[in-house]
Amino acid sequence: MKFKYPIALILILLTGLSSVQAQKKTYLETLASPNHWVDSVFKKLNKRQKIAQMFFVRAHTDMGKAYEDSIGRVVKKEKIGGLVFFQGGPGRQAVLTNQYQSLARVPLLITSDGEWGLGMRLDSTISYPYQMALGAVQDKGLLYKMGLEVAKDYRRIGMHMNLAPDVDVNNNPKNPVINFRSFGENKYNVTAKASAYMKGMQDGGLLVSLKHFPGHGDTDVDSHYDLPKLPFTKARLDSLEIYPFRELIKEGAAGVMIAHMNIPALDNTPNMPSTLSKPIVTGILKEELGFKGIIISDAMGMKGVVKYFKDGEADVMGIIAGNDILELSENSARAIKLVRKAVREDRISMERIDESVKKILTAKYWAGLNVKDTINEHHVAAEVNRAESLTLLQQLADASMTVLKGKQYLKTLSAEKRTIIISIGTPNITTFQKDLGTYYKNSAFYTLDKDANANAIAKVLRDIADFDQVIVGIHDMRNRPGNGMVLSADLKMFIKDMSGKNAVFALFANPYNISALPGLENSKGLIVAYQKEDFMQRAASSVIKNQLVPTGKLPVTVNGTFKYGDGE
Repeated sequence: MKFKYPIALILILLTGLSSVQAQKKTYLETLASPNHWVDSVFKKLNKRQKIAQMFFVRAHTDMGKAYEDSIGRVVKKEKIGGLVFFQGGPGRQAVLTNQYQSLARVPLLITSDGEWGLGMRLDSTISYPYQMALGAVQDKGLLYKMGLEVAKDYRRIGMHMNLAPDVDVNNNPKNPVINFRSFGENKYNVTAKASAYMKGMQDGGLLVSLKHFPGHGDTDVDSHYDLPKLPFTKARLDSLEIYPFRELIKEGAAGVMIAHMNIPALDNTPNMPSTLSKPIVTGILKEELGFKGIIISDAMGMKGVVKYFKDGEADVMGIIAGNDILELSENSARAIKLVRKAVREDRISMERIDESVKKILTAKYWAGLNVKDTINEHHVAAEVNRAESLTLLQQLADASMTVLKGKQYLKTLSAEKRTIIISIGTPNITTFQKDLGTYYKNSAFYTLDKDANANAIAKVLRDIADFDQVIVGIHDMRNRPGNGMVLSADLKMFIKDMSGKNAVFALFANPYNISALPGLENSKGLIVAYQKEDFMQRAASSVIKNQLVPTGKLPVTVNGTFKYGDGE
């Protein structure tokens, strides 16, 4: 009996704690509520300082001290609103963030692109599978967990907003800029997967930014280098490209990023990028879709936006259009001056700017920047490489494995038979081969680099006759697994020949590359493993060893044989 009251008290305290956690308002709920901190900071800002809050500049930790110091001067002198971090390392970024925050009069909102986690930008950190592979995963709970883990990583190094997820519907296989960054070609699948990832990040205390509104999936032009044009009707755009944005806005997305695209059906002004279009940003996103959260431009130095609107005019028009944050202006000091001039000339009202500044300050409050704090600079790398994150990484890879042919045939492979294991596309023995070699004890490894000629292939062909089973890995060794994986003509012929025999293939590449490898549709077994990383190689090996039941479904249509949703 003596333990009765303490236990009851503990239960009450735990219940109270969980209810407090459950009651944390979302960013949108916070935005709709009176906020003393936001009001007090806002009242201390003059017109120039308010405008400066709307500009976020590029930061690096791999560009040397002179560059780092130059950004520090911008933070101190221009009093900008935030930073977008690019390449570097997690420990260095934590240290530099502390330095930059100490220079800021109003705390900086820190962001970066992390579509597949910190590893998209930082060394010594985890890269989760690309979104194309995640589009194959059937267990959305895994993507939610990934969102939580990414949020932990971001918060650990002092970041508050992830410029992700990418919710573009990649319905153009030739897309050079989205492609493997998309969850796939089906708007419902894209929405479901993005929703799970988004909710995980937001529940983990991270702001997000859906991108690239109103949809960058059906283009064959990269907006980094030119202005893509979408020639589709408003009805088509509304039913397809805009669909994921509409649904995820309903589900409480905190932010949306605007693409640099020319879309005559939505704004017929010649050469008008969507980023600078008031009919698109304000008319469609804010008014038609009812979006109340933060609107952030894509990088304002990209050719898609500055090709036709030069010398800072793009920055002014971006604010007129309705963007709250302009990231990576070509010249933020010039932009702030030009916006001030536009206010004096009544091109922009201060009410329009005030609306954005309050959104930005509320985001800072929601992220905890109302309480002065410093990032712990010790053990940063270790604490963003947690054991549970690495376990989840392998679980996601395992869940993405997509068998397009030969699920039953794989069961006939024997650990006792003589097995030749070939890796194509790399000169080195691969994790795939080593992992299979522990199971197929009577095996031999061969490698054929991407430029292998007929002579190199002939040596392998001479030995194949001595083996009972043939397993082939096709590896795209580029860091970004887009289309156009380069393999010699002789290698393509070798793949075609092996497909007509009893070979099993694992493709460690973007599935669109299957269309450039004729013959694979005739193979005895074909596993799509999406990318080159070791966690994918281990997952494919587990399938071939019959230790993992593959559940992935193809997130895109590859050709007439392999279509969206395929997977045995």
